[in-house]
Amino acid sequence: MKESFDILMVGIGGQGTILASNILGEACLIEKRSVRGSETHGMAQRGGSVESHIRIDGRFGPLISPGTADILIGFDLLEGLRYSHYLKTGGKLIVNQRMVIPTSVFVQKLNLPAEEEIIAQLSAWDLCLIDALTIAREAGSPLSINVVMLGAASSHLPLSEGSLLAAVQRLVPPNTVAVNTKAFELGRTAAQTC
Repeated sequence: MKESFDILMVGIGGQGTILASNILGEACLIEKRSVRGSETHGMAQRGGSVESHIRIDGRFGPLISPGTADILIGFDLLEGLRYSHYLKTGGKLIVNQRMVIPTSVFVQKLNLPAEEEIIAQLSAWDLCLIDALTIAREAGSPLSINVVMLGAASSHLPLSEGSLLAAVQRLVPPNTVAVNTKAFELGRTAAQTC
């Protein structure tokens, strides 16, 4: 029997996936909950695949096994599709509806599936699509996409909104607290219909 609540966050280097996982960890510490986490970074500092495993209230290792994640938060359509096999049956998939086209596609002249095809495949899950870039711009900075995605996922997490917001405010750069607070709140509002 699985005791932990497992969250897998995936994205492209430079999207703030690791900061977002640190925010989740900090929220767990605020609530005095056990948390285990692990990150893997792609080959490129920017542009490579990044995955963060976060296990809340678990007693065992930090890595999530395929088919067991309660929530997958995808900062990019392709990454959401690439890691969708990690979701358990009935798991929640929250994905930014934008797609970063990897450099390898241009270099190797690869064919990518159309966004509509990716969304159709992701629709096999309990899918919530978020236009995180538009929301982040509305909050005041396109760099706040990661916090928008956390806000969108927040109502599906076993953590209070207050703890999550406090963690955001502790970990983002001091001059971006207002923007990131707004990004979190707008992301949470955007996902209310999901």
